[in-house]
Amino acid sequence: MIVSGGTVRRSVLSPGVRVGRGALVEGCVLLDSVEVGEGVVLRRTIIDKEVVIPPGTVIGEDPEAARANGFEVSANGVTVLAKRQTVRPLSA
Repeated sequence: MIVSGGTVRRSVLSPGVRVGRGALVEGCVLLDSVEVGEGVVLRRTIIDKEVVIPPGTVIGEDPEAARANGFEVSANGVTVLAKRQTVRPLSA
């Protein structure tokens, strides 16, 4: 696990996770080899193995935006990304 100038709070990071500069990971579970780009914001999100989150992406703040981008959102508002799921740069 490498956190390069990002902030991680109340989260679980598995081996091989990388968190880029200026990123915020809060209340998340990131499984093996997830890459979080610079300036990314992740809140209340579970990300399966080998997913790359592009710089500047925001996930977990707007459930409707998450659903519109093909992510699952639980009844309690937790966003879930599948193994190797493609993530396009997005915000909110």
